Amino acid sequence: MPERTGPRAGRFLVLAAVFVCAACGLVYELELVALASSLTGDPVTQASVVLSVMVFAMGVGSLLAKRLRCRAAVGFGLLEAVLALAGGCSALLLYGAFAWLGGTRHALVGVSLLLGVLIGAEMPLLMTLIQRVSRCARQDAGGAVADLFAADYVGALVGGLAFPFLLLPWLGQLTTALATGAVNALAGGALVLWLFHRDLTGGERLLLWSVNAAVLAVLAGAAVLADDFERAARHAVYGAHVRVAVRTHGQEVVLTGPPDGPPDLYVDGRLRVRGGDPRRHHPALVHPAMRGRHARVLVLGGGDGLAVREVLRYADVESVTVVGPDPMVVRLARTDPALARLNGHAFGDRRVRVVPAEPFHWLRTACGGTPYDVVVSDLPPPAGGAGATPYSLEFYGLAARHLAAGGRLAVHAGPLPERPRAYWTVEASLRAAGFTTRPYTVAAPAGGGAASGHAEGAAPATVRAGAGPAAGADAGGGPAAAGGADAGGGYDRGFVLAVPGDPRRTRPPALGVAAGVDGGGVPSAAALEAGARRMERSRPRPLPPSTLTRPRYGP
Repeated sequence: MPERTGPRAGRFLVLAAVFVCAACGLVYELELVALASSLTGDPVTQASVVLSVMVFAMGVGSLLAKRLRCRAAVGFGLLEAVLALAGGCSALLLYGAFAWLGGTRHALVGVSLLLGVLIGAEMPLLMTLIQRVSRCARQDAGGAVADLFAADYVGALVGGLAFPFLLLPWLGQLTTALATGAVNALAGGALVLWLFHRDLTGGERLLLWSVNAAVLAVLAGAAVLADDFERAARHAVYGAHVRVAVRTHGQEVVLTGPPDGPPDLYVDGRLRVRGGDPRRHHPALVHPAMRGRHARVLVLGGGDGLAVREVLRYADVESVTVVGPDPMVVRLARTDPALARLNGHAFGDRRVRVVPAEPFHWLRTACGGTPYDVVVSDLPPPAGGAGATPYSLEFYGLAARHLAAGGRLAVHAGPLPERPRAYWTVEASLRAAGFTTRPYTVAAPAGGGAASGHAEGAAPATVRAGAGPAAGADAGGGPAAAGGADAGGGYDRGFVLAVPGDPRRTRPPALGVAAGVDGGGVPSAAALEAGARRMERSRPRPLPPSTLTRPRYGP
């Protein structure tokens, strides 16, 4: 036992180091899950990959650490330095792979393996160190193990709570990982160099001082350059014309496009608005539902204002309520000149009321108001995890409660060519929720629309600097059909018009456009009916609905 402290103080220092290392280890784990989920839009798969790979690797690390037990002090010191460097730089490596290599799968597995091996090797070495201290304090082995695991679990609790509520909101993903690595290096180095200094030779002390100083220098330098790295990676992902990039409420909002051209809006790496094709998606979504009474309209999502723009083309609309979880998107839609011009300054209309809330929660809790004649669901395409909630049977059941008699629900059900099963699952969920449905699509204009870019909801995953977002990934990060159009002539976006009523007894709603509204990209009744016939010809065998407990939208 070293002479600098007594047995009780030594045991406390070891347990404090266990607490800090456990907190740092869980932050690394959560950081990988959060960043990979943000980049790919599939939190369930990413969490499963990270957790399973890391737990397996921790077992491997525990076995490998047996060789270091004879030199536990210097082994633990070097291990924590390597872990601090790898964990601190893990977010940079993952984001860099996404930006410059076009994907995260291999980088995510590799980093998870490395971190898992290093974290797994901690416990045998710490067990050896605390047993040495406990013998001096005359504590039995069972009590020492209990103290060790208690400190480990409490540290994991603190790290797990600090990540979403403190570190991520204040530091962001890249700086959080770097700061955690610095704390990890300081805790491991201080424990060994202070408490177990007598177990080290002069050369080992010099090695530990040098390695820890180098690790801290690298992490500090990376923290200083983190903003420059993020800007360079963002340009590689989105192209050279990044006009606005902000991070709020754990998500990244990016507005791109040349100063004198139409803007493209991305939220967490997925395209939400394509400025070069502003009058095809939203007119096809909104106008069929507006055929009939439409005094009161509810828009779920639609923070870009483009669906609201189409609704406000009807002079007899009395009120429009927009419920969206992205207040920053709404702010950009109000204040950015190009985006506001694209949406016709829709949020400046006094008939429009914006409610910053998650749509599912709002539908569930809002009550007592006048029902709506039209509900427009303009949300990101269905995806795994939380992305499946607004396309579930329960969500549509709640939406039905807010519809007036004779009301209509319009749903953007995602891109057709690359995810036809997801589209028909949306339709099945609507039918299971008590709606009679009319699936339809619209054709891309020749030489325009999706053929010249990529579909909304795409994640720009295969991009090179200066080239702009690629037309090659769907919401789950997988490859999309070139240009987002299928072989049938440019039909790439699927919609569903629904009315409450038993599908076996209720007539499907007619497709058309209200009289007096034409031009500006409004589809004709003949075009809508042609798209509906095409969808009926491609209808598969009945699919089960997606529910909260059984989501059916995979990566």
